[in-house]
Amino acid sequence: MAKLEEYIPIVGQSVVDDLRRLAEKLKGKRVQHVNSTPVGGGVAEILNRMVPLLRELGVDTRWDVIKGGEQFFGVTKKFHNALHGRGEEVTSRDFDIFMDTSAQNIKEVDTSGDIVFIHDPQPIALIKKKTDNKWLWRCHIDVSEPNQKVWKFLMNFILKYDSAVFSAPSFSQRLPIRQFLISPSIDPLSDKNKDLPQEKVDEVLVKYGIPKDKPIITQISRFDRLKDPLGVIQTFLQVRRYVDCRLILAGGTASDDPEGIQVIEEVQEKAKQNKDIHILLMQQNDIEINALQRASTVIMQKSIKEGFGLTVAEALWKGKPVVASNVGGIPLQVKHKYSGLLCHSIEGAAFAVKQLLNSPEYARKLGENGRENIRNNFLLTRHLREYMLLFLSLFHGEDVIYL
Repeated sequence: MAKLEEYIPIVGQSVVDDLRRLAEKLKGKRVQHVNSTPVGGGVAEILNRMVPLLRELGVDTRWDVIKGGEQFFGVTKKFHNALHGRGEEVTSRDFDIFMDTSAQNIKEVDTSGDIVFIHDPQPIALIKKKTDNKWLWRCHIDVSEPNQKVWKFLMNFILKYDSAVFSAPSFSQRLPIRQFLISPSIDPLSDKNKDLPQEKVDEVLVKYGIPKDKPIITQISRFDRLKDPLGVIQTFLQVRRYVDCRLILAGGTASDDPEGIQVIEEVQEKAKQNKDIHILLMQQNDIEINALQRASTVIMQKSIKEGFGLTVAEALWKGKPVVASNVGGIPLQVKHKYSGLLCHSIEGAAFAVKQLLNSPEYARKLGENGRENIRNNFLLTRHLREYMLLFLSLFHGEDVIYL
């Protein structure tokens, strides 16, 4: 785990000094994060990097994970899809299962922190334990067009929180509590994002039997229908009519996503042993994911819905040209024709990928611009600063917080 001093060459001394001053103002406050999984997905990834840095800064921080069985996570996956606007039949039985598991977690999870920071819908009902401490609800998903039945159910809990946090302006909803807009971030010094020697990149390609004889198109994501891996394969097949290339689809599943195995099977069937399509099942092997991104010619993120899309930030940080869907938080990272190319369809994605493969200098420039955008806006140090300001705002009302 990198220390704060190691970020200075990337973000500057003044940024780290600001973090230390803010942390001083939080002395004596205990911050408690709660989510539904210790690994898999962006929330766990961010907390794995953020919690140790908060502790290094002297902020008393802990991270708890709720418990849940297959039925509970089946229901919360339904909620997840429904909040993204996908058609889901959510029944009264589903709500009962959610509340039964929530009741057990309410009994078992200690929520005595001065600030209790709840991430996403799975642990939302813990708010029933609120006393005189401060509670935040962090929504990491795109709720711009939520299923109203599920949203109204969640609103019964959201209204009891002190504040809510969203990732993008378009996700914001009308609420009688204060809202904050804070984008997620990547850690430039994590195994997934740090510089790698070319020898390591080549070693990973050899391990997975991926030759370097032609351009490589890659999507790194959970195997989730909302990430549209089948659409990525269709895009690749269209591109390959004109440019000889390879496709890598790499990722794993989250422990709170029971649909993952079924999606992997659908992807494998669609690929049908095509020797130029490499489907890699990887769970928490960040060095290898880093190497695959660095080996790629073009990186895609063809999500149908997206909370933010940290894999886009990861690719841009490595200076790679990105083709991504114009959904969720992706347009915050990709400015069309400046730091990447946005698309709205399989045909649009294929056209963009072909353009980048045929114009390497243009692709290089987009990658350079993308890296600077991430440096300026989406690194962990910025995220830490905004979270600490948020924590302080809970105790200072509308007052200005001076550094």
